[in-house]
Amino acid sequence: MKNIYITDLDHTFLRSDLSLSDYTKKIWNSYENEAILGIATARTYKKTAQFLEGISVSAPMILLDGALIATMDKKIIDAKFISKDVADNIIDEGSRLGIYPFVLSLVDDALNEAFSYSTTLNSYQSEIIKRYVDDDHTHAFTNLQAMENNFKLVYMAEEMLLQALEENLRLIYGDELKYILAPEAYMGCYFLTILHKDADKSHGIRSVSEAVGFDLEKLTVFGDNLNDIGMFELANTSIAVANAQEELKEKADIVLPYSNDEDAVAKYLEGLQNA
Repeated sequence: MKNIYITDLDHTFLRSDLSLSDYTKKIWNSYENEAILGIATARTYKKTAQFLEGISVSAPMILLDGALIATMDKKIIDAKFISKDVADNIIDEGSRLGIYPFVLSLVDDALNEAFSYSTTLNSYQSEIIKRYVDDDHTHAFTNLQAMENNFKLVYMAEEMLLQALEENLRLIYGDELKYILAPEAYMGCYFLTILHKDADKSHGIRSVSEAVGFDLEKLTVFGDNLNDIGMFELANTSIAVANAQEELKEKADIVLPYSNDEDAVAKYLEGLQNA
């Protein structure tokens, strides 16, 4: 049975400028025939497909922190949604603290997505929005509301403010939702991601395993941040890049001496070939 390699994107596989080197493309694609290759990311289908142009992906992709499992040709394998009523209430709770989320939603079965946000932005969000200025799936609202099928809501702010919001939401919803509070590696803030309770990368890997029929004992995963913990605990071999969060490194079987900007994943895979 083939080995399986699944990597996170941002700060793990992608360089900090969101590019992939020719070297990484060459090494990754050299495994195309001998292994199952997959992606597990917080990003949407559209952005992931853009970043992975020229990259072999043979397994369904784990997208939006596990809220969506879909193939590169837009076949939806699984999806976990937050309802409009719950999402609108989450927005209201945040507004009481003066913050508003990014809301990522499914528009239709053709896998068209919406990235909705409030015109009231903090400095961290304003910086992020600059990266999406040319994207046609972003929508700004003076009165932000959720859609019918919402993959996740993402807040960006100072840690203490997001901790307060998480505590408020836990009082209302308890374990009915999943909350991921983690540092943003390069912007000096934190983000709070709110998802369906079964939307995470570990559930995503199980869905992909069922769809493809692979053995988890053959699975190696790569990551850098706290939303990778679930798949680290599930995989036979978990690998953190040098720039990973310390908490994730503590859970890793291997910590690489290379960062994402040094082609860490590709260097590990090339080392296996040369062993």
